[in-house]
Amino acid sequence: MSKTNQLFLLADHIKLSLLERHRSKSLDLDCYSQDQHLTRSLDQFRDGLEILQQDKIRSEESGDFSVAESVNKDLLVLQNRYDDLTSQFHGFSTPLSQIDSRIKDPQETTTPTATGSRKPKTVRFNDSASDQLFKPYQDDPSDDTANDDHISNQQLHDYQTQILDEQDEHLDQLGQSIGRQRELSMRIGDELDCHVAMLEGVEAATDRQQSRLDRASKTIGRVAKGARENKQMTAIVVLIIILVLLIAILK
Repeated sequence: MSKTNQLFLLADHIKLSLLERHRSKSLDLDCYSQDQHLTRSLDQFRDGLEILQQDKIRSEESGDFSVAESVNKDLLVLQNRYDDLTSQFHGFSTPLSQIDSRIKDPQETTTPTATGSRKPKTVRFNDSASDQLFKPYQDDPSDDTANDDHISNQQLHDYQTQILDEQDEHLDQLGQSIGRQRELSMRIGDELDCHVAMLEGVEAATDRQQSRLDRASKTIGRVAKGARENKQMTAIVVLIIILVLLIAILK
């Protein structure tokens, strides 16, 4: 597997580790071991970018500009991913210019014109360091027995698949929970509709009762008015009768 592909795979692994770390934080779990793992993985990613930069310089010095351009494109993409992952983990990122400044010397910086006008010089690199860089992550590099614990690319892929399966399972559980909440919301909505219908019925009955009370009040008013009028007529009739009796008696 090429170094570029290994770095892309490492970036995916770091992304999954960041997601797992975020999930652990949301559950209030201890993230110290995950932070240590992510720190070492990001350092490994940064060192890989430096090695790719060295490969680009070596290709330029050897006159293979097509390879250098291809490496440069991959390097820009990987640097953007590194900046994004670093910002997610630390809250800041390391610009590509800082990596260039660590691995480039002003006297060694060449242009296509300069390299074309002189004989390409041979640069020897020690591949053992880069090979060691792109080996799978180990928790304790100082342990002599850690070499037996190196995970292969297939194991790393299985680990990522396991994390994705766990995330799918969590998403399924979340979907089921949302479904139950939706069903509960629909039931609550139906109950609210029933209560609204009951309130409307009570309001209609109250309106009818108020109408009856209004009619009864009007009837009572008419009866009271008629009683007052009849009382006056009765008093007049009684007075007339008394007057007639007095006249009859006095005669």
